[in-house]
Amino acid sequence: MSNKRIDGVFKSLSGRAALIPYICAGDPNAKTSLAVMHALVANGADIIELGMPFSDPMADGPVIQYASERAIAAGMTLKKVLAIVADFRKVNTTTPVVLMGYANPVEAMGRAEFAQACEKVGVDGVLIVDYPPEEYDDFGDLLKSKGIDPIFLLAPTSTDERIQQVAKIASGYLYYVSLRGVTGSSALNVAEVEQRVQTIKKFVDIPVGVGFGISDAETAKRIASVADAVVIGSKLVDTMHKSLNGQIPEGVSSVVEQAAGDWIATIAEALQK
Repeated sequence: MSNKRIDGVFKSLSGRAALIPYICAGDPNAKTSLAVMHALVANGADIIELGMPFSDPMADGPVIQYASERAIAAGMTLKKVLAIVADFRKVNTTTPVVLMGYANPVEAMGRAEFAQACEKVGVDGVLIVDYPPEEYDDFGDLLKSKGIDPIFLLAPTSTDERIQQVAKIASGYLYYVSLRGVTGSSALNVAEVEQRVQTIKKFVDIPVGVGFGISDAETAKRIASVADAVVIGSKLVDTMHKSLNGQIPEGVSSVVEQAAGDWIATIAEALQK
């Protein structure tokens, strides 16, 4: 059973791919992250992936690594990430929020406490990069019992057997990593992505989103023609950071909010055509 908000988004799109932007919570500060989340929704985001900053984000390229470092330096913690979601829900009760990050902070909090806290603040999905399906054990059932989708990554190197393993646990949507390497990589081959998405869909009955290497509206549009969702991360985070232009983070929420909203709007417009 998929989360109602996530399931509802995909059912409402009438054939259009969902737009899923990623930002790192707390970069450059909590106030700005909250403002950006609202701006993303206002400009066409269907689901928001909110990064839980971690000191060693092994799957991420430099842009998101630096975002995590900035967020941690600004005092962001897992509990504060959850507080951002709680504040977001005071205004927005319809847009799904997926937490994305690494196992260490979750393990430090405790899986049961983490799942309970996610349910309390209104998290819809959880994607833990370094929890393979073998290590989910009862965690997937725990999340699902609270109406939270366990979301998984699949890679170009994922075997049919691995896809089937993930399919037994995953709900909401799957995130296909379109490139070998880390976030922010380039040289996306859309034909190869289409072939892989078709292979994945032989084994799963939930939507398949594609991310990594999508850095402009034209690429997003091409990916949207072969996938159920387009995930935008590094380019958006980089655009937000550059909008600061050396300013002190405090008091510049509106600057970053505008930059994020304008950029995601160009992607949303492309997906509508």
